[in-house]
Amino acid sequence: MEHISSVINAADSFVWGPWLLLPLLLGTGLFLTFRLSGIQFRYFGKAMSLAFGRRSRQSGEKGEISSYQAMSTALGATVGTGNIVGVALSIHMGGPGSLFWMWVTALVGMASKYSECFLGVRFRTRDKKGELTGGPQVYLIRGIPNRFGWLLSVTFAACAVVATFGVGNMTQSNAIAANLDNTFSVAPWVTAVVIGVMTLIALLGGIKSISKITVFCVPLMIGLYVFGGLYIIAVNYESLPHAIALIFGNALTPHGAGGGLVGSLLMTIQIGVSRSLFSNESGMGTASIPSSIAQTSHPVRQGLVSMTQTFVDTLVVISITGFVIITTGVWEKDDPDVMTSHAFATGLPGNWGGIVVTICLVLLGYSTVLGWAYYGERCIERLGGGTFGITTYRAVFAVACGMGAVAPLTLVWKFSDVMNGIMAIPNLIGLLILSGFVVRETRRYLRHDPSFDATTEEIDRFMGSDPGALDAQIDHQVDLSSDHPALEAVEEPGDPQGPEGPDKVRAGTPGH
Repeated sequence: MEHISSVINAADSFVWGPWLLLPLLLGTGLFLTFRLSGIQFRYFGKAMSLAFGRRSRQSGEKGEISSYQAMSTALGATVGTGNIVGVALSIHMGGPGSLFWMWVTALVGMASKYSECFLGVRFRTRDKKGELTGGPQVYLIRGIPNRFGWLLSVTFAACAVVATFGVGNMTQSNAIAANLDNTFSVAPWVTAVVIGVMTLIALLGGIKSISKITVFCVPLMIGLYVFGGLYIIAVNYESLPHAIALIFGNALTPHGAGGGLVGSLLMTIQIGVSRSLFSNESGMGTASIPSSIAQTSHPVRQGLVSMTQTFVDTLVVISITGFVIITTGVWEKDDPDVMTSHAFATGLPGNWGGIVVTICLVLLGYSTVLGWAYYGERCIERLGGGTFGITTYRAVFAVACGMGAVAPLTLVWKFSDVMNGIMAIPNLIGLLILSGFVVRETRRYLRHDPSFDATTEEIDRFMGSDPGALDAQIDHQVDLSSDHPALEAVEEPGDPQGPEGPDKVRAGTPGH
């Protein structure tokens, strides 16, 4: 066990070290923010309106679930134990300054989330059963139709399947069991049986069943959690200036983790960035999987809707968790596993604090489990697993979820970080390669429909392409079930008859 632990720790240090994922993750977010002219800031109001405002479905929109259901499913998969237990662990290990780096990662990550969900819709296709499917495992090979695109696609899918058992499964059920035991004295084995059975039942209903559960759980629990957190912050308003000073002050002069100033600073940044990615998944590509089957008239609209997930997850929920922990003073003395629960118990009257946190963690953690299970199914399909493979995955996933409730998970959190990081690498590389295409088609759409009131038919006309014909052309050249995709040239989608005329590119360079 000690050898396994040392290997996982070494892998974690390498993947999340200063020379690999940290610069790649932050650099990609900054690069996309610059190339998209700060789209997450310029169109933030419109994105929130599209995500949460009331709008009727337009004629011609295609998709399996509504845009709001897709957003809720992805948000349900992101808002979970990472926002409750993960924030406490981040502050415990990296100090209050780690919260600052979570904010930075989220702000630039909104551009990454926009881009990957844009690509998810733009390159979505239909599986053998005729259902829409998409995500990095699809757009990496359809957008980069050569052997390198195939390698990125398969690498993402393989890592995602493994990661689902960590970030989206055992860590969630373990945190749920620990809090139920601490608050209501529910034996972990009871939680294990119940959550395992409920997970299997929900998965048998597919994405439509999952989306119905998340649409109910996510808004209710986020609202309850946010309301309780704001109440505690208001009650402890005198400690708020000190909390803000700690966060910004420790961001560059961190709260003492060993190894000197440079080592401590690096740890604070590393923990903040990795916890942010663990929570909001910006740059991982997973949110584009449910987004790709959303009913939407254009990828730009769904991209804007999807990037609000990062804002809600990190700039709202995580911020409230962090301020509650710091203003109540529990961050320096409590076990991170129950730190948030104790902070709410300290701030809310009676026993309501622990109850609120536990209920929210149970429902949000469960929605995370269901969302990640769907991610895993889509990636199993990409790796060649048919009905038998998906059914087997569902059964194993449900059993693992139950086991997570009773198993010691000291190494699982580290293992989850490693797999998250490895999974993000092919997606981030793909985002950089395809960035030119994302920018070009985004600008064209915004130039013709700045008020976002064009119908689906009008959008098809001014974008100047036939998505159906384009999909047929790409599918002819890229067989998702084959290990040897074609290498011929492919006409780049999005601007086939632009100002410079037909835009032809060689396979593997659609982003240039």
